Amino acid sequence: MMPIGPLMIEHRLIEKVIELIRIESEKVKNGKTIHELFITTTVDFIRIYADRTHHGKEEDILFRDLVNKKLSEEDRKILNELVHEHNFTRNTVITLEDAKVKYFAGENDQLPIILQKFDVLAGLYPGHIRKEDKVFFPASMKYFDKEEQKKMMEEMWEYDRKMIHEKYQLVYEILRTE
Repeated sequence: MMPIGPLMIEHRLIEKVIELIRIESEKVKNGKTIHELFITTTVDFIRIYADRTHHGKEEDILFRDLVNKKLSEEDRKILNELVHEHNFTRNTVITLEDAKVKYFAGENDQLPIILQKFDVLAGLYPGHIRKEDKVFFPASMKYFDKEEQKKMMEEMWEYDRKMIHEKYQLVYEILRTE
């Protein structure tokens, strides 16, 4: 398996959660009450799974190794776009969480911000994933020989192995300060 295989598999779960966000946003726009747990859980998913785990492997392994390659102008442009989109989603999630805290503290004017951030995420991710799966990932593999790809896969597996420990160390830190 090439290193892009696990990344593409992760995209399928991200797509499913993003679809749930889209559906929830529509329900709330039609009068359903939004629940704090839904927002908290989706923020956690995007932060830990989509960003820290998935984007982490892309940025800390694949993109890092591509920086040392002589990329075509088009591939370099797409790489820069992807990094920008990752940063944009991080900032969107920060705003979403801030609006959630304010909304559940009684600031009802934050609900439109929550829904707007849901819509931003639901609008961005499908195109972002399509760009990676259909264009960038296949193109990126031509820059690596089989041995480099093998090393990259091993590093990705190790990255995943460490993530569970990082996640629950963070849980401990949160509980400790409560």
